[in-house]
Amino acid sequence: MTISTFAIPGSPSSLWTTVRSVGAFNVACSFAALWAFVKVLKAFRWRLKTTQLRGPPRSSFVYGVSNDLVSSQDSAAVYERWAKEYGVVYMIPNILGQTKVVLCDPKAIAHFYARDTWIYVQTPLSLAILEAFAGRGLLWAHGESHRRQRKALAPAFSNAAIRKLTSVFYDSAYKVRGAWDTTIGLSQDGNGVIEVQNWMNHTSLDTIGIAGFSHDFGSLDGKHASVTEVFDTFGNDEKASAGNQVFMMLAQAFPIIAKIPTKRRNLIKKLNATMGKIFDDLLIRSHHEEAEQEKSIIGLLIEGQDTELHLTEEEVLAEMKVLLIAAYETTSIGLTWALIELSQHPDIQTRLREEPLAFGADPTCDQLKANLPYLDAVVHEILRLHPAVPEFTRLAAADDVISLSEPVRTASGEMTDRISVAKGTLISISIGAINRSFAIWGPDAKQFKPERWLAEEGISGKAKEVQGNRHLLTFVDGPRTCLGKDFAIAEFKTVLSLLVKNFVLEMRDGPDTQVEVARGLLPRPRVVGEDGIGVPLHVRRYE
Repeated sequence: MTISTFAIPGSPSSLWTTVRSVGAFNVACSFAALWAFVKVLKAFRWRLKTTQLRGPPRSSFVYGVSNDLVSSQDSAAVYERWAKEYGVVYMIPNILGQTKVVLCDPKAIAHFYARDTWIYVQTPLSLAILEAFAGRGLLWAHGESHRRQRKALAPAFSNAAIRKLTSVFYDSAYKVRGAWDTTIGLSQDGNGVIEVQNWMNHTSLDTIGIAGFSHDFGSLDGKHASVTEVFDTFGNDEKASAGNQVFMMLAQAFPIIAKIPTKRRNLIKKLNATMGKIFDDLLIRSHHEEAEQEKSIIGLLIEGQDTELHLTEEEVLAEMKVLLIAAYETTSIGLTWALIELSQHPDIQTRLREEPLAFGADPTCDQLKANLPYLDAVVHEILRLHPAVPEFTRLAAADDVISLSEPVRTASGEMTDRISVAKGTLISISIGAINRSFAIWGPDAKQFKPERWLAEEGISGKAKEVQGNRHLLTFVDGPRTCLGKDFAIAEFKTVLSLLVKNFVLEMRDGPDTQVEVARGLLPRPRVVGEDGIGVPLHVRRYE
């Protein structure tokens, strides 16, 4: 009996000979056919294992409904409208035939967040972007690596650690007060026009520089900080921002696109070089100064490491970048929205001013937390209405079943109170939609109403079912709850209370001034008609 054999090439040259004999075109076709077959199998498995839900029709063959969401000034309202039409869980068409499951149900969201970093993980695109911007730090990590990094960082964000940093918050706030006083003093009528968003950027940058890693960027003193060039570039160039939106939408289907060299990637390299130098300086100081002299977040992390939770130098540098990005972007955006809302609601501004004036001296960290209830209400209402991160998307790393608080109708017309999701399913939560949902927060959900936080019975209705911090998803929930939320709120309260105590704020062009969302690294407010991220306000001293 003759046995046929197939010779496997043993070297690159023999492989090339085989390819030439078969034909390069045929080999390419074979690989393409194999790739397509695998894709079809995965799609078949996904459809078999995932509950098929109703949802909006595809408006674009290429983009699905992604372009509709990106181009909308209020994507949260779009998500909420779809939830009203299709139920608390629905599907939306995504890039190039992909599908996302959108969760608008508090019970389903709690299940999702409880399994984050293990069952639900970062998408390949998110991992590529986070690694480029911030390295393999806390935002990038998942599973055991995430648990270890978070546990190592936790002591630096304790109440005791934040108390020691409150003076840093005040230092930045007083610098802003001094600069605004100077601007007002130069005006003829005691009314200065101040572009407040840039000042909030400078405040956040200098604060996290000193509090985060003992480095003074000096931006409040007029020094040029090279790191701001990276962030500002993302919001100041409209054409680049629009092009970047298309670029990032396509990268959802082909994550390799995110690695293509661009001007922005070069700026990110510049940021990484700057942060590397700051890290080296901090490392040198940590070896020469007494431990009690160091109170910065990363300084405490370096000095307090133990064997079990030891972070590599690469991870510590990544945590520095995470701190910089999170603090510069999210806190400055929140403070800017606060100044806008108070300018549009003078009665609330007046009531807020009365509280710190009556209190007298600058409140301590503990007093900011416990003794100024209206300030707390205003801050949390801003966090509710204007979350810095509007949307949260993850990839299912395993099959799962998600229970719902109310039944939904499936694509086949059946009612179900639980859905199955297969490995590989994209799942999204619109934080803005949940925070401002009529169904969850009631008929005044879209209004700026700090009093809702002061009601004797507390937050009522379905909002109580949202398990995030203070029933908000602004700081996310579960294992990825923002570790720096208390730091951020303490800084927010310090800066806002001092500015409102000393200044009266008004919209430059009157109370009916329109504010839109500008696309940057994160969505930022901008007065309609202004360049970049301009938010000019009339500011005068409070007498």
